[in-house]
Amino acid sequence: MPYPFPGMNAYLEDPELWPGVHGRLIVAMSDDKLLRIYADYLSPQLRPKYFVAIEERIYQTTGDDKLLVGIPDVIVQNSQTAINPKIPNIAVATSAVQPKTVIVPIPEIVKERYLEVRKVGTKEVVTVIEILSPKNKRTGEGRNAYDNKRQRVLGSSTHLVEIDLLRVGEPMLVFGDGTHNDYRILVSRGENRPQSDLYVFNVQDVIPSFPLPLRTGDSEPFVDLQNLLAGIYDCASYDLVIDYSQEPLPALSEVETAWADALL
Repeated sequence: MPYPFPGMNAYLEDPELWPGVHGRLIVAMSDDKLLRIYADYLSPQLRPKYFVAIEERIYQTTGDDKLLVGIPDVIVQNSQTAINPKIPNIAVATSAVQPKTVIVPIPEIVKERYLEVRKVGTKEVVTVIEILSPKNKRTGEGRNAYDNKRQRVLGSSTHLVEIDLLRVGEPMLVFGDGTHNDYRILVSRGENRPQSDLYVFNVQDVIPSFPLPLRTGDSEPFVDLQNLLAGIYDCASYDLVIDYSQEPLPALSEVETAWADALL
């Protein structure tokens, strides 16, 4: 089944699928040989002045959005109570208060990948490209870690491209928008700040292409996320994984559901 939607595929936002989609987008935008037949990727368009590096942000969270199952340090293998022959048997009164089973938050190490466009020779970071994850958009360590990084970039001369293809969660802060949309792409040029370009679109819209900001005077390639996402969909065989007879997560509105059903 070919990619069925004109824009973002809401089914790819499923928490079970999104980590794979996120990772494939990061790799494909840097240089993935498997996707060359599907979409333009950045590296060949940036040579010879720039190159693309995949970087990683690491932080710890208690996993408030899901049950985290850990492995105990000590495992009791015998359920029978051992009796020390040196200690005489003593009658112990049974407590009236019995314990209940509860769940404790277990720390989880989270690794999030992002892209940096760097200048050849000096390795200076010219542009940071971020594809938001659900943890970036929910209150907690994930949002705090990303927001701290975002503020450092916005306070520098480095360009920021922020891609939000998730309907769930609170959008990252910008001023002057005033609209509610499903998805957003922020292109913030260091030399133009605080003014930035915000591309807003909904599930029924084609994902807009946007220019990748570079140094003044250099030719800027356009990033075609629509074709890139369709290529990833084919390459990863998501048509075999997604059950289109079910509602996507998060669910669409009644109007959007009717529209999606007509396409499917």
